[in-house]
Amino acid sequence: MIDFPAFTDKGTRKARALMFQGTSSDVGKSMLLAGLCRAYSRRGLKVRPFKAQNMSNNAAVTPDSDLPPGPDGEIPRGEIGRAQQLQARACKVTPSIHMNPVLLKPQTTAGSQVVMRGRVLGSWRAKDYHQLKPHLLPAVLDSFERTAADADLVLVEGAGSGAEVYLRKSDITNMKLAELADLPVVVVGDIDRGGALAAIVGTHALLNESEDARVAGYIINKFRGDISLFEPACELMTERTGWPWLGVVRWFEGASRLPAEDSLALERPAVTDGRGLKIAVPQLSRVANFDDLDPLAAEPGVSVSWIKPSTPIPSDTDVVILPGSKATRADLEVMRREGWDIDIQALVRQGGRVVGLCAGFQMLGRVVRDPLGIEGEPGETPGLGLLDIETEIGGEKQLLDLDARDRYSDCRVSGYEIHMGRTAGPGMSQPWLLLDDGSSPPRPEGAVSYAGRVAGCYLHGIFGSDEFRAAWLSSVGGQAALSDYEASVEAALEELADHCEANLDLDALLELAK
Repeated sequence: MIDFPAFTDKGTRKARALMFQGTSSDVGKSMLLAGLCRAYSRRGLKVRPFKAQNMSNNAAVTPDSDLPPGPDGEIPRGEIGRAQQLQARACKVTPSIHMNPVLLKPQTTAGSQVVMRGRVLGSWRAKDYHQLKPHLLPAVLDSFERTAADADLVLVEGAGSGAEVYLRKSDITNMKLAELADLPVVVVGDIDRGGALAAIVGTHALLNESEDARVAGYIINKFRGDISLFEPACELMTERTGWPWLGVVRWFEGASRLPAEDSLALERPAVTDGRGLKIAVPQLSRVANFDDLDPLAAEPGVSVSWIKPSTPIPSDTDVVILPGSKATRADLEVMRREGWDIDIQALVRQGGRVVGLCAGFQMLGRVVRDPLGIEGEPGETPGLGLLDIETEIGGEKQLLDLDARDRYSDCRVSGYEIHMGRTAGPGMSQPWLLLDDGSSPPRPEGAVSYAGRVAGCYLHGIFGSDEFRAAWLSSVGGQAALSDYEASVEAALEELADHCEANLDLDALLELAK
């Protein structure tokens, strides 16, 4: 029996709130809200983001959770989608589980791990999850009220499309939430993918009368070209829907300098000149926390290429990085099906390097076992055999912010762990990192092969540490040019806020919030 948190009515909400729903997934809602969070925060408002349900394998650790305190009284950590972590950063506040109370982490084509306010409820097939969702609604409403209690303005993000009316009965994140929390709605369409006119008009046609009455207007996102040519389409959309046109947001060139919400972003072709250090990243079926690669991709002397299915790893690759995954064994099978395991073995024999992060680290070992079937069917799968380690999936999920020292460069690194599974074996006697967690002697983390060409660890975010990134790039034949990655993210957020100010009437949007 799952203990669901109850809804706590804290009285009349004082914070204004405005909800943004898309005509589909990946219309740019998350990035638009990050820009609005920073823009309104710069005006002196206490702004908070909120997304009831996020489906993403890109997750961030929060300092709070609904789990009971440990024996030492310490509050266990929770997790939310990386998009809400970025939005909290844009607001210059600490991220909280209440900003994204339900996180779905896809593991198979039919099911996901369900995380509610930092607690793993288990893995649920899609059909069963739709029956579970109404039981989650009180916790969602409670989290919204908690978020609004400490804010002047709450910017609420829907999920997918708000017009998926066949899911209306089990909705907890779009129009059902808007009605229960009394939220005005702005509909966001994406013109870059085409069909924006049909998407806006079609959304209106599918909403019922009460839902339609909640829509305060629409925004067209990711526009390129001459807006005057598109104005007749906006007039037609307003005529057909009765919704006010609230503006057109031009394409934001700095988007690549900010973390993407989910793996849909990887479907776009990478822009690279093919020069400098060449890093190849196999695009796994359940890739997770792929923003680990963002600091490397931001380096002008580094080419990071995501290798898509049916494409071999290029023979001139310098380093292969295996990213995280929510289905380690299944993605090992993907590696073998695509022949990437053979490409990686050849790379190592020719003197190339391989790095594994989290699940990628597990894949480098001799075997990955999942006796309880946490990530899929119970069983075990041979690893790549590049490190003398073995992994068993299970136990409590590790959610930790960590500092460490690289044993090879002596540089400090910081990051976070977010995984289920324990790794052991002779290869762990030659660790990559020493954790600075107060233990004496320092606790080892990760493993490095005796030849030094293969390394892996559980620490996400490792390449965001500037001094370490420079030392690591030098060790693999590259060169760092970016001296402060975090400053570059902050600069991109400021540019995004400026972009929102230039493309939208923020005073008018604020007036719509209630």
